[in-house]
Order: sequence, then C-alpha cells, then structure tokens
Amino acid sequence: MIAYLRGTVALVAQTRVVLEVNGVGYQVFIHSRDASRMPGRGEEILLHTYLSVREDAMQLFGFLDEDDLEMYKLLLTVSGVGPKAGLGILSVLTADDLRFAVLSDDVKKISQAPGIGGKTAKKLILELKDKLSFEDAFEKKLAHSEEAAGAALDDARSEAVQALTALGYSGSDALKAVRSIDADDDMDTETILKLALRQISSL
Repeated sequence: MIAYLRGTVALVAQTRVVLEVNGVGYQVFIHSRDASRMPGRGEEILLHTYLSVREDAMQLFGFLDEDDLEMYKLLLTVSGVGPKAGLGILSVLTADDLRFAVLSDDVKKISQAPGIGGKTAKKLILELKDKLSFEDAFEKKLAHSEEAAGAALDDARSEAVQALTALGYSGSDALKAVRSIDADDDMDTETILKLALRQISSL
C-alpha cells in the first residue's frame, strides 16, 4: 500500500496529476477541487494516496487533505460506489459537507455528484450513517476552520496560538484571543502571547 507520495509536479490536468518521485513519474487521479489547488509545474507537493488494484488495472488516487482520503476509503465500502464514483462525490462535496449530508439524510446534496442518482445517494446514507457521528463531524469541521484561519496568521501569531493551546486553552478560544489583538508587524510572539492571555481571561 502506498500511503503517500512526495514529489515534484510534472503535469496537472482536470482529473489527474503526474508526480515525479526520484525520477519516476506517477499518474495519480485527483478530484477537481484538488486540481484547482495544485501548485505549478516544478513545485513540490505531498499527496495522500489510495491504490486501487483490479484484475485489469492498478490506479493511484490522491488527495491533498488526509481527511478527504479517509472519507474516500469510507465511500468505497458502499456497494455500488467505485473508485471513480467516490472521486466524483468528493469533487463536489468536501469531507465535512459529505459527513453532514449523510447525517442529515440530504439525498439532494449527495445527488449533485456526477453519476450519483437518488437511489445510490439513499444507499450511501443508509450504509454510512452508523459509521459517522455529529460529534465527530462538528469536531472535524471546527478543526478545519481553525486550520484555515490559522494559515492566514503570520508566524508570530501562529506561535502564540500554539502556545495558548499548549497551556490548555481550546483552539477556538486561542485563535479568537490572538486575532482580537491589534498587533504591529514587528510585535514578537512573547508580546502577543501576553496580550492574548489578558484577552482570553475576559472571554
């Protein structure tokens, strides 16, 4: 099993990418959301991968986000959902969207995926609902929101958020406190942390 590939982008198309790893070009099928996020040719990336083995073919499917890969593998446990259909579902729904669609019996939303009709969407919901929980779905959604917001912070603020979480504060409280500070560009992590600690006590 190939868990992931780290290499240089040689080609990006709408449904696939060719990744050069130690002189070998691997063709990896991807969904359209990841295709739009791919860096340019010559850039290095890491793809979390799933190897599909059939009698007539061996194909790699790759994802920029590990959570997408986990949901993809879950989709493949549904009877009637193959590797290409699973990729099609994740091309229109994020892992978070899919979890909530299944838990809320949203047949219409799942049916937006190419090649997925109402009957297959209902079967998907029936077979996956017991494998998911609202608690886990909300936790993952919150974690992804914090990651996205954290990516917009500069290094000093990011380090302050990490320090606050290490002190036992929740990620959401730490992020809220740090983002509420009117920090100057030259303000260091220690100063931001002190101000954030004052701010977080009033939350």
